[in-house]
Amino acid sequence: MQPLIDSARMFGQRPEELANLAKGQSPEVLFITCADSRVIPALITGARPGELFELRTAGNIVPPYTSEHPTSEAATIEYAVEVLGVKDIVVCGHSHCGAVGAVVRGDDLNAVPAVRDWLAHAADERKCSDPADPTVAEAVQNHVLTQLLRLRSYPCIDKRLQADQLRLHGWYYEVHTGAVREYRTATDTFEAL
Repeated sequence: MQPLIDSARMFGQRPEELANLAKGQSPEVLFITCADSRVIPALITGARPGELFELRTAGNIVPPYTSEHPTSEAATIEYAVEVLGVKDIVVCGHSHCGAVGAVVRGDDLNAVPAVRDWLAHAADERKCSDPADPTVAEAVQNHVLTQLLRLRSYPCIDKRLQADQLRLHGWYYEVHTGAVREYRTATDTFEAL
């Protein structure tokens, strides 16, 4: 913890570099990814403060849309689209994902009931051909596609897509190499950016 505290102290000593951030934010991208500490959107993309609006959830899960019981995730998505007017949404899964791995392996999560119940949002995912693969690449990529489909069910997203004011992107990040692949509809595969 001490190195983080030391960096935070140093960071606050450069207010002139951050002064313009007080005027507001206007990110063009909502970046939805896992809460995994190895996935750092600004590091992956080179984004500066104010350039990405981030939504991080266990397993980069986008819960089903429901107006009766709004979620924090739905509020974040709606705010990004309706208020900030983001032009692009990236759903970024990653290799070695514990959440997706637990789902495809059928791990017993009774000791962590909140995690178990949250991952139930991903329980209907297509199974992968090799659940023993530590990267769970196939499962994560399928999971990213499922989250993109789920995003389309959000009214604010559907409206912007119909008006050609929003683009959705599926990314797969390899934590062990740093490579990023994007889903290409033409080939139905994830290819290098």
